[in-house]
Amino acid sequence: MSTPEKSNPFLRQFLPWHAGFAAILVFVAWVYLGRAQQPTPIAASPSPTPMTIPANPNGTFTKPTDAELRKKLTAEQYRVTCEAGTEPPFRNAYWNNHRDGIYVDVISGKVLFSSKDKFDSGTGWPSFTKPLVKENVVQHTDSSFGMDRTEVVAKDSNAHLGHVFDDGPSEAGGMRYCMNSASLRFIPADKLREEGYGEYVSLFEKKDGDKK
Repeated sequence: MSTPEKSNPFLRQFLPWHAGFAAILVFVAWVYLGRAQQPTPIAASPSPTPMTIPANPNGTFTKPTDAELRKKLTAEQYRVTCEAGTEPPFRNAYWNNHRDGIYVDVISGKVLFSSKDKFDSGTGWPSFTKPLVKENVVQHTDSSFGMDRTEVVAKDSNAHLGHVFDDGPSEAGGMRYCMNSASLRFIPADKLREEGYGEYVSLFEKKDGDKK
């Protein structure tokens, strides 16, 4: 049995054109509606200015207000230090940093760790065997996420730094201070005096007998 379009020459010519035209209309409508539904791009907010590090890292420290911290810290720094967040492993500033220098609290500027005690833990976070200035860190019991861990916090700023574990290098005491780069600020050895940390320069000076 023949169909109408087969028996009518006009329909045989009209239907292919009509179908193609309809397809074009559908495509144009799809593109238009798709673009209309896309959200309007939001202008990027200006980058926060770095925290002001005190000229005297051993002096008294007054913690900034929450509003001040939100302005001075990046969103990631605030999330980690003030909300006990954890940054992604292998995608942070210092996990693979091998330069000589010290690491200070990003908020207070107080000295926390030295590159001399940093080691590659394979975790993707900067890890240290011990603090450089033990008095500047405090430990708390952390039972979040159904785990019993020991949280490490900066004493003066109360910034969350990370956690400490007992699976570090045995020859260095067996501890692993697993820190967040977002909580730290690195001061290169050749900038210590300039940044107000001159008393730590001797840690990185070569002594007689040291390999060059």
